[in-house]
Amino acid sequence: MTALVHQEIERVRNSYKRREETVPAGRYSYFNPGSLFLYQQRERAFLDLLKRENLIDLSGLRILDLGCGHGMWLRELLKYGAQPENLTGTDIIRDRLEVSRKLSPNIAAALADGARLPFARGKFDMVLQSTVLTSILDQGIKKSVANEMVRVLGPKGVIIWYDFRYDNPRNPDVRGIGRKEIQRLFPQCRIRTQKTTLLPPLARGLAGASRSLCEGLSCFPILLTHYLASIRPGEK
Repeated sequence: MTALVHQEIERVRNSYKRREETVPAGRYSYFNPGSLFLYQQRERAFLDLLKRENLIDLSGLRILDLGCGHGMWLRELLKYGAQPENLTGTDIIRDRLEVSRKLSPNIAAALADGARLPFARGKFDMVLQSTVLTSILDQGIKKSVANEMVRVLGPKGVIIWYDFRYDNPRNPDVRGIGRKEIQRLFPQCRIRTQKTTLLPPLARGLAGASRSLCEGLSCFPILLTHYLASIRPGEK
């Protein structure tokens, strides 16, 4: 299994490197109207989820961001009231962690893969994963990562999931995960999902001309590309 994990880690690292070399400059900028629309749409959905889960006060929660990248979600959690000493990020790409540490030196960031997290059982009250599991193509490793997320979660903790529900025809390095697969990854868990995030090429093409049109199109579930979910172990 260790050799398989190492092989998959190298595949993911190479896929991210290729993507960084080919993505046009400014695609993910806040000054790009389409990207701004998508960020704000996701933020509204995330805050609504926290309210539904009675997680309005994050100040005392120990939170792990699995696959934190440049630390964007960690900084968002600070905005929502989390305390920096209670936040931890992990990633398998050293360069991304270095950016996260530079931007957020008061937040712990560890080089670690999700299949073997270096944390004690029950250490965290919340574990967040954002577009991590769809980047893992090996089913056994994907299941190991899900098991680790549950292992490090406290008895009343929650996993927050944000990930693709469709395959991306332009990116063969990711594979969409539907609700049934989420259930298989987290058996004996209470899972609440909602569809969110307007098809990104559509949003980027239209938001500059009409945000209201993008809002209207977001009413059609087939055009929403991601699941946002709360997962609570032991609450089937």
